[in-house]
Amino acid sequence: MSDLDRKLNDLLAMSPAQLRALWRECWRRPAPTMAPNLLRRGIAWKLQSRVHGVLAAQSKRALDQAARRLRNGESITSIKSVSLKPGTRLVREWGGKIHQVVVLDKGYEHESRHFTSLTQVASAIAGAHWSGPLFFGLKKRSVPQRRIAA
Repeated sequence: MSDLDRKLNDLLAMSPAQLRALWRECWRRPAPTMAPNLLRRGIAWKLQSRVHGVLAAQSKRALDQAARRLRNGESITSIKSVSLKPGTRLVREWGGKIHQVVVLDKGYEHESRHFTSLTQVASAIAGAHWSGPLFFGLKKRSVPQRRIAA
């Protein structure tokens, strides 16, 4: 059992007074008035963040935006600022076959072939022109608005 695991496990047996003292030690301020279970969670988060780090502000904003979209019944794949980092794998089933694409520093790899754009990969898989981001579900298909005749 790691030191962190031991500390997290010890939280379960602590009294409210012990939790408040540990809160003060972890957060460097007096514990707020809250139930012991919430104090445990706040302390556990702080202990874990010291070992594993915290989420970057940009990631927090992206998660908040995705949660907001989901609550509104929207798709999260339609978020415009999709950024693919090298090493990311895109998977798509097409023609009864699973296709995997690896994002590289410069371009993409599919079936040991190098492509400079995701659209080239999608077109090679489908055998016809496709938008790469649309093909791999990174972008939502836009539906043209109908004009109502007056």
